[in-house]
Amino acid sequence: MSDRENLRYSDPLVSRYASAEMSRIFAELVRFRQWRRLWIALAEAESELGLPITPEQIAEMRAHADDVDLARARELERSLRHDVMAHVHAYGEQCPTARPIIHLGATSCYVTDNSELWQMREGLHLIRARLVALIRELAKFARTWRAQPTLGFTHFQPAQLTTVGKRATLWMHDFVLDLAEVEYRLEHLAFRGVKGTTGTQASFLALFDGDHVKVRRLESLVAEKMGFRRVAPVTGQTYSRKQDWQIASALSGIAQSVHKFANDVRLLQHLKEIEEPFGSEQVGSSAMAYKRNPMRAERATGLARWIISAAQNPAMTASEQWFERTLDDSANRRLAIPHLFLGADAILVLAANIASGLVVYPAMIEQHIATELPFMATEDLLMAAVRAGGDRQTLHEVIRVHSQAAADKVKNGGKNDLLDRLAGDPAFPLSEKMLHEELDPIRFVGRAPEQVDEYLAEVVGPLLAERANIAAETPELKV
Repeated sequence: MSDRENLRYSDPLVSRYASAEMSRIFAELVRFRQWRRLWIALAEAESELGLPITPEQIAEMRAHADDVDLARARELERSLRHDVMAHVHAYGEQCPTARPIIHLGATSCYVTDNSELWQMREGLHLIRARLVALIRELAKFARTWRAQPTLGFTHFQPAQLTTVGKRATLWMHDFVLDLAEVEYRLEHLAFRGVKGTTGTQASFLALFDGDHVKVRRLESLVAEKMGFRRVAPVTGQTYSRKQDWQIASALSGIAQSVHKFANDVRLLQHLKEIEEPFGSEQVGSSAMAYKRNPMRAERATGLARWIISAAQNPAMTASEQWFERTLDDSANRRLAIPHLFLGADAILVLAANIASGLVVYPAMIEQHIATELPFMATEDLLMAAVRAGGDRQTLHEVIRVHSQAAADKVKNGGKNDLLDRLAGDPAFPLSEKMLHEELDPIRFVGRAPEQVDEYLAEVVGPLLAERANIAAETPELKV
């Protein structure tokens, strides 16, 4: 890279975070090639329906479908001040025979809107594949750790026990919901179609001498050629920008799920119970050489937060459109739509990487359980002591006094000695052995292991089996 290029801003979503696959979908050259494919599809359909467009003209357009001269198009745009017309002229210079019929009857949004819908469709397919890969990794993790007891937290305060695998199903279920939303958006994504300047198709009606049937067939043919099953039934000059917001909302939902998952990993890493992957040569801090910071999870939460906020742009754009259209959507959408997809791709790559390499430390988990479980188990201990012949009210007071003393000791840096205190109290009828038997952690996780099994068998297993052929390359993290 030259010094001149190094002195220009580089989008970190492309240079550092998103995959090459997603970056390619939103590349400038790919977009302009889609414009040419749209012009070819339109010319083909118009020819098939009887307009005087020759096979030679279409063949010429096809021959130059990919060799877009970006430099020439930029040069033309400087004088024309219109990006679509600049490309019409650049294409026409390469295709002199076809030049008179390129863009025939169309408005700019025919190529801009429809090409962006193609990009969003391809982007959603890749996002879908990334979600499937992430769910697959979390399912493996949940199955492995289905019965490992761990402290559950409410308000980030110790609550009842759960299992490591059950907690993973909570992460997973968020992504299962996200997958359903992405697939719904893919299923209902509507092509803008061939609608003309204000959505009335007046120009095409004129071309076909008032034949409404042919105009409707023209739109169907172009949609089929571009691989779309649905076409927006009505539009102004643009398709409803609410569709952008619906897709942005799905991407925002993914960001919310990644943020929750990555934040939990960060908290667990602080507790030293679970860690994200850490490379053998990875540096945690430039000053503190011992540090093992959760940098992947931190990056994921940072990008996720950005996506959640950026998703407000399409909402505001949808609300701002006047009548059949205004142009204040254009510059905003050039930023918002690609960036939302690039960001969602980046955080899903990060999340899958984290999920595939999570390291669990059972000894640390058990140490934390040992600190808290005696307090959580006091009601069970009370019932066991009553069954052994004790008086419920007397025993309740014994447990209360010893629990307060043990809690005070823990808060001052000591070990939780509640069981020792109870075993040594003549008023409490359970031996030390009996007390420890009562405190087997697996007895306090409820149906958590069974819930993991049921969720994997009834929800995730069928979901993954139905999508066994959905896959995307696994990119290496750039940083």
